[in-house]
Amino acid sequence: MGIVEKNDLTPNSLKHVAIIMDGNGRWANKRSISRLKGHEQGAKAVREAIKGCRELDIPFLTLFAFSSENWKRPEEEVNHLMGLFRYFIKRELDELASVGVKINFIGNIKALPDDVQKLVKLATETTQDNTRLVLTIALSYGGRAEIVNSARKLAQMVQAGEMSVDDISEQTFAGTLDSAGIPDPDFILRTSGEKRISNFLLWQCAYTEFIFQDVLWPDFDKKWLQQAIDEFYCRTRRYGALSV
Repeated sequence: MGIVEKNDLTPNSLKHVAIIMDGNGRWANKRSISRLKGHEQGAKAVREAIKGCRELDIPFLTLFAFSSENWKRPEEEVNHLMGLFRYFIKRELDELASVGVKINFIGNIKALPDDVQKLVKLATETTQDNTRLVLTIALSYGGRAEIVNSARKLAQMVQAGEMSVDDISEQTFAGTLDSAGIPDPDFILRTSGEKRISNFLLWQCAYTEFIFQDVLWPDFDKKWLQQAIDEFYCRTRRYGALSV
C-alpha cells in the first residue's frame, strides 16, 4: 500500500516518528526461546526502522529503547540489554555515520554503565554534523523524570537571577527538555497490540497521534512503518480548532 493523499483539512506534514518497541519477550515466548533471544531479534528490527525512515525521507526518528522502569527487570536481562546497546553502537556507528544519520540520546545517561556512557558520547560526537536523519535513542528514560528535571532547571535559573518567574512559558519549558530542538512527534507508534504510552514523551505528545499495531517488535519492518504512515495521513489533526 502506498502513502495515501494527505487530508486537505489538516497540515499533516510528517517530520517525526516515535516508536515504543514492544513485544520482544512475547515474540520469544511464542517460540519457546529465551527473552534474551527476543531482544537480539528486536535489534534487527531497529535497523529496519532506521532504514525505512531514511528511504521515506522522514527527518526525525525516536526509539524508546530502555525505560527508567526497566532497571527493575532481572539483572541478567538488564545486563544483556546493555550488551546489545554496546554491540549495536560498535557495529552500526560507522555505517550510520556514513549515510548521514545523527545519533542523539535522551534520558538519565549517567545511570548507564561507564563504558556505555563512553559509547553514547562517541556516537553523539561522531555523528553530530549529520543531517539526513536525526535518530534519538531514549535510554534510561522516563517522561515524568524529564519534566521534573526541566522544572528543576528553570527553578535554578530563577534562583540565580537568570530569569523571572514570569519568563516561564511553554516555550521556555520545552527548551529545557532533553528533546529541546527536536519537533514533537507527529505520531507515536507502539507495537505488540498494547495501548498505552508507558511514560514516554509525556510533554511532547500533547497533540501527537497514537497508532497501535498488533505486530511484535522483532517482526517489524518497512511494511509496518508504511502502514502506520498511511494511517497517519488518513487522520485530521485540528490542534483544538474546527475543520473548515
